[in-house]
Amino acid sequence: MTDDIQNNGENKMQERLDGGPGNNRQDKQLKSGFATLIGRPNVGKSTLMNALIGQKIAITSKKPQTTRNRIRTVYTCEEGQIVFLDTPGIHKAKNKLGDYMVDAAESTLSEVDVILWLVEPSDYIGAGERHIIEELKKTKTPVILVINKIDTVKKELLLTYIDAYRKELDFAEIIPVSALKKDGMQILIDCIMKYLPYGEPFYDEDTVTDQPVRQIVAELIREKALRCLEEEIPHGIAVTIEQMKFKKKLVDIEATIICEKDSHKGIIIGKQGAMLKKIGSMARRDIEELVEKQVNLKLWVRVKKDWRDSDFLLKNFGYNPGATE
Repeated sequence: MTDDIQNNGENKMQERLDGGPGNNRQDKQLKSGFATLIGRPNVGKSTLMNALIGQKIAITSKKPQTTRNRIRTVYTCEEGQIVFLDTPGIHKAKNKLGDYMVDAAESTLSEVDVILWLVEPSDYIGAGERHIIEELKKTKTPVILVINKIDTVKKELLLTYIDAYRKELDFAEIIPVSALKKDGMQILIDCIMKYLPYGEPFYDEDTVTDQPVRQIVAELIREKALRCLEEEIPHGIAVTIEQMKFKKKLVDIEATIICEKDSHKGIIIGKQGAMLKKIGSMARRDIEELVEKQVNLKLWVRVKKDWRDSDFLLKNFGYNPGATE
């Protein structure tokens, strides 16, 4: 296997995600701009973004703080282009990783054309929501309140929830949706387009994301770990890709799951390696769909104590404090 073949395979995969450097759309009346998704942890931001663009890029799980980095995806249609920024959930940080995540979310508010604030269907506005309201009051950017998970409540209660939030902030729009059921997606897209400026698209029309292939693969592995592992472990893990070799019909991937405690390492590996095999098997299916090739995935587990409070290790694992771009 030569480096040229490996690089060519990975480059072709990235080109399929990036859509190439060109721009094929010439209509000067197109709209093009940026929309950020913010909200408390576990309100469905990543699920919504995946539903809007019609492809899985951001990982999802029922555990809070699943998204750690700012993830950029692209939706292109006849009317124009929306560049979505999926951000970590805004929460009370307990370590440097938490600080990084909150900063990655809040720093987008002044950098976009429209803000999508996702909330769950309820008339109770807690401390976390009130913190976000205070941050939103500081910006002049239009805010669309997106009430997600409407499939979980009775429709007659929606007006009550809408009224409760309407009293707190002057929203540009209030849109009820179900990201899981893909209900209300086109209405939301049309609504976002209203607040975008006219201009040429930022990306080629085939672009889905600007995320590197390796980063997406690492996140897919972390997603499966989140879904398989016990409650206290997921926040303390990261995934690094040691190598990724593209062959004609096969991709060889070696990845390491980083954890903070020796006891956690044993749980991740499981009895006779059963848990690690389960994580690998689940991840491999999604990775094969992504790269459109058979995947040979090897997973390792390594302990790095207190890595979430180490600037050096955070940067090594892809979470660079002080640099949210």
